[in-house]
Amino acid sequence: MDIELQAMDVSPPHAAGWLTRMNAVLAKTGMYVAIIGLMMIVCVVFYQVFGRYVLNNSPTWAESLAIVLVLYVTLIGAAVGVRDAGHIGLESLLVMLSDSARRKMDVLIYGLVGIFGACMAYNGWVLGSSVASYTIPNLHVSEAVRYVPLVLSGVLIVLFSIEHIVAILRGEEVKPSWN
Repeated sequence: MDIELQAMDVSPPHAAGWLTRMNAVLAKTGMYVAIIGLMMIVCVVFYQVFGRYVLNNSPTWAESLAIVLVLYVTLIGAAVGVRDAGHIGLESLLVMLSDSARRKMDVLIYGLVGIFGACMAYNGWVLGSSVASYTIPNLHVSEAVRYVPLVLSGVLIVLFSIEHIVAILRGEEVKPSWN
């Protein structure tokens, strides 16, 4: 029975190697960070509402912290979505291509996504450096804190795109982090 099931499985092998192992850990860690950040957003916003309507003394720092946390959650989560192929894609045109042409298009797509990630990281670094001397008034931390997730997300997107390109060229498939 197992032999029959194995014979029916025609999916490509999962990618292996140090880059895949490292990226799997980074993606899983990124998702945990995003989940913890989301829970923190809920707590901060709850505290702000509680302070405003129950204590009649709204904390001034809560909104600023919630906005910074949203940046971390969305950008880190988006980077992990690149690795786990969780973003919306237009595959109807790719399905009509031959396997060889589809692989070439996939490499091109992940190459462009990697370039976009590199631009995110670079420009996030430049922007963060330019405002590092300023502080967020209610939080008393550097404005650069807002740009850290942009840089991290860009670097992760580059790493995850490289992993996908290597897997495509080897005829393998990247296994999502949550499996």
